[in-house]
Amino acid sequence: MSAFTSQERRAAVTLSFVYITRMMGLFLLLPVLSILAQDLSGATPLLIGLAVGVYALFQALLQIPFGLLSDRFGRKPVILSGLAIFIAGSIVAAWSDSIWGIIAGRALQGVGAISSVVMALAADLTRDSQRTKIMAIIGASIGLSFIASIIIGPVLMGRFDLSGIFYFIAVSAAIAALLVVFVVPDPDQKRKDRNVSVETTDLLPLLKNRELLKIDFGIFLLHLLITASFVCVPLKLIELGVAANLHWKLYLAGAAGSLLIVIPMIGIAEKKLSVKLTMMISIVGLAVAEILLGIVGSSFWFIVAAMVVFFGFLSVLESMLPSLVSRTAPASLRGTAMGVYSSSQFLGAFLGGVTGGWLVGNVGTSRALFVLGGLCLVWLLVARWMKNPPKLKNYRLALNTASLKLLESGQNLESDQGSESSQCLESGLQARLMSVPGVAEVSIISAEGAAYLKVDRRELDETLLLSYSKEGEQS
Repeated sequence: MSAFTSQERRAAVTLSFVYITRMMGLFLLLPVLSILAQDLSGATPLLIGLAVGVYALFQALLQIPFGLLSDRFGRKPVILSGLAIFIAGSIVAAWSDSIWGIIAGRALQGVGAISSVVMALAADLTRDSQRTKIMAIIGASIGLSFIASIIIGPVLMGRFDLSGIFYFIAVSAAIAALLVVFVVPDPDQKRKDRNVSVETTDLLPLLKNRELLKIDFGIFLLHLLITASFVCVPLKLIELGVAANLHWKLYLAGAAGSLLIVIPMIGIAEKKLSVKLTMMISIVGLAVAEILLGIVGSSFWFIVAAMVVFFGFLSVLESMLPSLVSRTAPASLRGTAMGVYSSSQFLGAFLGGVTGGWLVGNVGTSRALFVLGGLCLVWLLVARWMKNPPKLKNYRLALNTASLKLLESGQNLESDQGSESSQCLESGLQARLMSVPGVAEVSIISAEGAAYLKVDRRELDETLLLSYSKEGEQS
C-alpha cells in the first residue's frame, strides 16, 4: 500500500469493502439456506438447491452487459443501480414465506451483477504501475468474504430467522452503497484497460482457445462442487446431530486448519512442482475430501479433519485458477478471458445448487457427496491434458509522447506504401519493446495509446521499459 497515492489507497480499501459486503450477501446463505428453507411452503430438495444457486445464473448472464453499461453511463451509477437491485432482491426474499419467493429474491440479488464494474472503477482510479496490486487486493477480498460468510452465516442463524438474515444482507448492501456515494473517489476519466475490460469482439477467439477452455471448465466444476457441497454438508451435519447454530465452529476449525495444506502446497508449487502437477494433486485431494464428508460419523475430530482437507484443497485450486487464466490468455485479451472465466464460475455455482438439491432428494446426503467426489475425477482427466503455462505477469504500458508520435506518423500516411510504412513503424516499436530484458510478448493497441505485455518479473528491466511509458516520461 505504501506505493499507492492517497486516492489509490482509499480506492483499494473502500472498493474491497464494497466487494466484501456484496459477495458476503451472496455467500452468507450457502451454509444455512438448505437448513432454513426446509420449513418454507412448497420446499423440496430440488427447489432448495435452486434457491441456493439461482443468483449465480444471473451473475453469469449479466456480468459482461453490466460492464458494457458502465462504459456508457459511468461506473458509479451502474454500481449503485446494481446494489439497489440487490437490496430489492434481499427484501423480496425477507418478505417471502414460500420457496418460490426465496427463489425470486435470490434471482433478483443475482441481477445486480456489479463485480466487473467494481474492477473497472478500480482500474479508473489507479495508475498502470499500481493496477495489478489493487486488483490483487480486491481479488483477495473474495476469498476473505467466502471464509467469513461460512462462519458468520451459522452464527446469524442462531440469532435470526431466514427473514432476519436477508434483512442483514440488505443493510450491508446499503452501507456499501453509502460508501460508493460518499467515500469512494470519483475517477477523472474512464480508462480503457484490457486487463480488466471485456471486448466482445475478442470473445470468439478466446472460445476457440483450448487451454483457456480447460481452465474455464475447471472453475465451472470447482464452483459446482462448492455450491453442491454446501447444499449437502449442512444437512449431513444435522443428520449427525450437530445443532445448526454450532456449524460455524466446524467451519472455523476447518478453515483455520486448511492453512496446513494451503501454505505448503502453494510454496511447493512455486519452487518444486509444476502448476499442472500441483493442480492435479489438489483435485485428488478435493475428491478425497468429498468422500470423507460423505462417510463422516459423529466423531467431532473426524468431521474437523474432513473439513480441513476440503477447505485446504479448495483454497489451493481457488487461488491457482485465476493466475492460470492470466498466464494463458494473450496479453491484450486478459480482461475478456477473465470475463468468460467469471461467467463459467457463476454458471457452475448455479448448476451446483440444482445438482446438490437433486442429489439430496434422490440419493441422500452421503451418496450425494460420493457423487461429487466422482466428478472430481472427471476434472482430473481434463487437467491431465493441460499444458504448463510460463510464469509470466501481465503489464500495461501507457506509451509516452515519443512512442505515440511514432505510431501517429504511421497512421497519418494515406498511400498504400504509407500503410505498409505504418505497419513497419508499429512493428519497429513492438521490436524495441520485445528487446527489453524480461519482455516475452507485446501487443500494441494504437487506439488506446498503450501496449499490453507479458513479462518475467525476475528478469524484467523495468527502468528501460518505463522509458517508453508516460510514467517514465513524467519522472
